[in-house]
Amino acid sequence: MDRRSISMFLDEEEKRQRERRRSRDTRTGSTTPPIPEEPEDVPSDSGYMSGDSLSPPERQQHPAASIHRKHAPPSRPDTRTSTGFKEPPVSWHHDGPAIAVGGAQYPVASGSDSIVQEFHDALQRSPDTAVAVAAIKALTSVIRKSTARTMMGLEKELKDAAASLQSCNPTAISLKAGCELFLRYTTRTSAIENEDFATAKARIIERGKQFAETSTRARQTIAELGAGFVHHDAVVMVHGFSRVALALLHQVANNGVQFSVVVTEGRPDSTGLAMANALSKMKVPCTIVLDSGVAFALEALKVNLVLVGAEGVVENGGIINKLGSYHIAIAAKENAIPFYVAAESYKFARLYPLNQLDLPVEKKHVDFGPLMAPGAKIENPSRDYTPPKYISLLFTDLGVLTPAAVSDELIQLYV
Repeated sequence: MDRRSISMFLDEEEKRQRERRRSRDTRTGSTTPPIPEEPEDVPSDSGYMSGDSLSPPERQQHPAASIHRKHAPPSRPDTRTSTGFKEPPVSWHHDGPAIAVGGAQYPVASGSDSIVQEFHDALQRSPDTAVAVAAIKALTSVIRKSTARTMMGLEKELKDAAASLQSCNPTAISLKAGCELFLRYTTRTSAIENEDFATAKARIIERGKQFAETSTRARQTIAELGAGFVHHDAVVMVHGFSRVALALLHQVANNGVQFSVVVTEGRPDSTGLAMANALSKMKVPCTIVLDSGVAFALEALKVNLVLVGAEGVVENGGIINKLGSYHIAIAAKENAIPFYVAAESYKFARLYPLNQLDLPVEKKHVDFGPLMAPGAKIENPSRDYTPPKYISLLFTDLGVLTPAAVSDELIQLYV
């Protein structure tokens, strides 16, 4: 799908949205969209992830047909502090043995913490397993092995287990969001309250399995949705090693589309080199550029689109991702190049960063060698925040979304 077709589709979708709002205002006699009242007979957790509605793969459409262009999220009372986080940003650094996944570090578990050990085992068994999915599978095993006799006791065990997992890396946004969504999906349902504990536990285990299966399928769903946006002879720029972005490009190649990829180096952990190796195995032509050469490469190499993954998608439709994503998005917008994000819905986080200072900081070691100036400080956070105004579309297992639509999807996921 070329840029002109996407633009025409979004314009038509925006026109339909305006017509719907005008029709609704005529009926209500108001110029402000009315707040719908929740029917009393509808459970408070109805909607996606409640078990009562279609799972993401079952409600997909053609990429163009599933784009949502929604109005800006409704205004809300400003109860936030100077940062969007409820707690001060976390600064974290680990030097001991750890498992590296997607550029983040997860310390090796101590022998006494079985839930963390199971989490690490899941990551080591399959390098393609997402961190959040590994956490979800570990939490499902907690339910299965639980000796609790009440729902309150089971819920406490789950919360304690989730806290142990999050302590592996307090700055890992996808890990935190995945745990929170799992707890919301498995335990917050009105149906469980009316059942005996044994039946309720069996149902929770089944819901946990369904959540894990849905999360596992998310990557392929995104690949199928986003592949239509890469046309023949396209030049795609990628940044970092994102498995969902790699799956999307693999789908494009399987569709018989000829394209090439510009890969950023991805210092200091060389994630770009890992991405280039994976693309080479797929027989996809690629060019590696220095991180500092992005602006030049966008123009000189005639890049058609930028594709990145995300560690987290925040409330306003912005993303938190590998350091460097922000300046790539700025350069892409300056050159009128679409900036696309591929991210699973379990990475949607209830966070609202206002700037780079609001991010949890995970510092990484950088070795500049003997030329390093004595006494000079090194500042090397692992991630940055890209505001929604620089993002064209998000490819998710919930559909192809504009940044403004993320807020509505978050409400459906958590409420």
